[in-house]
Amino acid sequence: MNIRKGKVKDVKTIHSFINKFAKKDEMLPRSLNEIYENIRDFFVCAEKGKIKGTAALHILWEDLAERRSVAVVEEYQGKGIGKKLIEQCLKEARLLGVKRVFALTYNPEFFRKLGFEYIDKNVLPQKIWGDCLKCPMFPECEEIAVIKEL
Repeated sequence: MNIRKGKVKDVKTIHSFINKFAKKDEMLPRSLNEIYENIRDFFVCAEKGKIKGTAALHILWEDLAERRSVAVVEEYQGKGIGKKLIEQCLKEARLLGVKRVFALTYNPEFFRKLGFEYIDKNVLPQKIWGDCLKCPMFPECEEIAVIKEL
């Protein structure tokens, strides 16, 4: 399996993956427009030209980035693809000089296994006032915040 940066040609597949999980309330939906605008944030895991998973690293502030939209095709879950995608996001964060990477997730144990720690969402004002206010789940969000110091 090959991890690479997302490309414009990948957007519709990424969109399909994310929104499939969103329909099951496992992550937040993303519009095609939002994915096109942020394609540089995305990594994909591909095998023989077919995308099996995706994850994004979105910079929010000088020392803070968010890991977003981890989605792996069901039949490929449990094979380390999600872990490899997160590791690639963390590697890029280090290269960019980001000191902290957080995630809002319904599956915090996955991130805990990768060295993330629980954090109160209120210590993430850039996220809360930037993105969360636009979310239909706000303020009743049940996602759990986790963070990793790099």
